[in-house]
Amino acid sequence: MDRRSWLKLSAAFGAAMFGLASGAQAQDTIKVGELNSYKNFAAFLEPYKKGMELAVDEINATGGVLGKKFEIVSRDDTGNTGEAVRLADELMTREKTAFLIGTFPSNVGLAVASYAKEHKALFIAAEPLTDKIVWDQGNKYTFRLRASTYMQTAMLVPDALKLKKKRWAIVYPNYEYGQAATEAFKKLMKEKQPDVEFVVEQAPPLGKIEAGAVVDAIAAAKPDAIFSSLFGGDLAKFVREGETRGLFKGKAVFNLLAGEPEYLDPLKDEAPVGWYVTGYPWYGITTPEHKKFFDAYEKKFKDYPRLGSIVGYSTAMSAAAVIKKAGTLDMEKLVAAMKGLQVETPLGKVTYRTQDHQSTMGAYVGRIGLKDGKGIMTDWHYADGAKFLPSDADVAKMRPAE
Repeated sequence: MDRRSWLKLSAAFGAAMFGLASGAQAQDTIKVGELNSYKNFAAFLEPYKKGMELAVDEINATGGVLGKKFEIVSRDDTGNTGEAVRLADELMTREKTAFLIGTFPSNVGLAVASYAKEHKALFIAAEPLTDKIVWDQGNKYTFRLRASTYMQTAMLVPDALKLKKKRWAIVYPNYEYGQAATEAFKKLMKEKQPDVEFVVEQAPPLGKIEAGAVVDAIAAAKPDAIFSSLFGGDLAKFVREGETRGLFKGKAVFNLLAGEPEYLDPLKDEAPVGWYVTGYPWYGITTPEHKKFFDAYEKKFKDYPRLGSIVGYSTAMSAAAVIKKAGTLDMEKLVAAMKGLQVETPLGKVTYRTQDHQSTMGAYVGRIGLKDGKGIMTDWHYADGAKFLPSDADVAKMRPAE
């Protein structure tokens, strides 16, 4: 054999051995595809990614899943629906991931849910709060972890009703989540307080609020109370302009998500004291499951967890749990295993409901206070998500048949 022939044979043998090694490595690892809008919503998603990382460490430290290493392959969808669908397909076809998890904005979550339905791929939606993902546009392959827009709105309504305020102003980011929150609040309030009036609505584009103009428009309507679903930078601008112009004086204000550290911490001593909110009082939760999570998170990252940390951790744990329950990566068996799946989370055990694929994860409800120049939640309690869901009969009317 001449030297050239020997080199070709050697190269071919090396390539074959590399292929075998790669195949063996792939067989030793179970990969799940994850996509999210990391650059767009960094305040929430940086802690979210840390929560996922902690969960993966814990899963692999206890033997992985089905005797194999558990891995999450992440991509940044840039908050764009088209890019999210492209990446979902890349994760499933090129990366050969078992199924999909993640997403943050509601419109992106819905786009990936549509992809999951079309391609018959399991999708565990982590953060998108839209009600449509489990109800109006629900499908066989899509499940959702976080308490939905409807659920968190319903958690605030009892306190709103106690105040018996008649004239309400509403302000919301003008996309799926904000629209759904507004619709749910109006519906739930009208059912219990028929004389309620909604005297003004302001719907600025997400991330582009002209807070001064919004505050002036609300003030001109002279409401008794305000319901808001603003978050992030829009919320901060609204709070500052509202305080400067005296909008909130003498008015009850309710705001979804404003008690989450991601959005409350940046306000520091400007936190709007007295607001009714949903959030995450990490500093006061003493349940064993939360303490275990908190201690592990603090030890690993030298930082306290945010709500995103809880969501990332619980999403990864859900992905591992369904694989273990199914005992296989067969897609239809994974989907069947998701129905009724129970998962231990830092907020307690949650169940993915069979009737609509919504998990029973709840949220903390309370009011904003100030301590040491920083916003905190006060008078808070945990609202069990299972208690703030529509009846099975109502779900059946809203959700398409599989």
